[in-house]
Amino acid sequence: MDRRSFLKNSGISTLPVITGLGAAAFQPAAAPEAALKTINFVQDGIGFTPTEYIQQLAEIDKVHAIERDYYAEKGVVDALLKKFAVITGKEAAIYMPSGTMANQLAIHVLCGGSTKVYVQETSHVFRDEGDAAQSVYGKRLLPLARGKHYFTAAELEAENTYLANGEYFAAPAGAISIENPVRRCLGQVVPLSELKAIAAWSKKRGYKMHLDGARLHLACAYSGVSVKEYADCFDTVYMCLYKYLGANSGAVLCGSKAVIDQMPHLVKIHGGGMWQNWHNAAVALHFLEGIDERLLRARERAASVFAKLNLLPGVEILPIPEGSNVFRFRLAAQYNPQTFSGTLREKYAIRIAASPEEDGYARIHVNESILLREENAILSAFKAALGV
Repeated sequence: MDRRSFLKNSGISTLPVITGLGAAAFQPAAAPEAALKTINFVQDGIGFTPTEYIQQLAEIDKVHAIERDYYAEKGVVDALLKKFAVITGKEAAIYMPSGTMANQLAIHVLCGGSTKVYVQETSHVFRDEGDAAQSVYGKRLLPLARGKHYFTAAELEAENTYLANGEYFAAPAGAISIENPVRRCLGQVVPLSELKAIAAWSKKRGYKMHLDGARLHLACAYSGVSVKEYADCFDTVYMCLYKYLGANSGAVLCGSKAVIDQMPHLVKIHGGGMWQNWHNAAVALHFLEGIDERLLRARERAASVFAKLNLLPGVEILPIPEGSNVFRFRLAAQYNPQTFSGTLREKYAIRIAASPEEDGYARIHVNESILLREENAILSAFKAALGV
């Protein structure tokens, strides 16, 4: 069966551009085949091509005319910021060009005159932001829980006591930054009970808390905890616009008005003042509507599909302990990973990374793109690629 016939028989050829993946009011006409969405098991979101992205903007603009912003103020950006403030339960929000800037400026402001920040050793702030805290902002990052996705309140207390007793010029930390879920730990989720314990510990000592929530909605889908419940433990929260909300880039930082009011000047002096941001804000706002419900449906669809795929000879799909949307995936030795993934990609519009990593497993990322094909169609594609 060729790809055109397969897509027609699977029912996807009659679906609208985003088939229930955005606001309920958005129901554009049937999409041409060139715009059909791929099931993307490689990333945390759908992952639009440039052509698809342009089509998304055009369709959104037809339903609700996109109002442009002025340096991330007014227009659709304002609508997006108000939405995030409600979702997180914070007083205010600001648009920033990147998550790194959002994380670093939040930590900088929360710390005040203090120079120490507690972080997970596996966190993006510690491992993936170019030592910005040290080199730009003069903050000393104190990593905890090496190789793990979270530290406990007891571990934090022990480290805090050790520093207080072991440094000649003792100075307390000013802030605690926690990433949840943790990308470097395959999307593992920090337990809410531990976050609450850390928040209570921090409040007693006057420490402020920042949440790197780049993938927070994914944690919510698998933990059953809402964004607001997580955000309540923190003074500031960063949310990404492109991980799973479809935008090409962008970040939103939420917090108290007193904190957020300090950010526009800092964004400007660090080179983050972008003239136009509506093209990111409009897409993110559109996909933000109903995201929790869609991710829950994606989780349920994946659970059913993976259970049936595990019954096939030579296929193994395993969840990550305390995980979210990332799963381990392994093919038996008789299958060629490149041939398998190539067949799925070329014939059935399914992207998957089948080549194993150091632990012998590849990774499968579940996102709402799994809703773009009926379950039986997905199973049929895998069976065909396996030749069973």
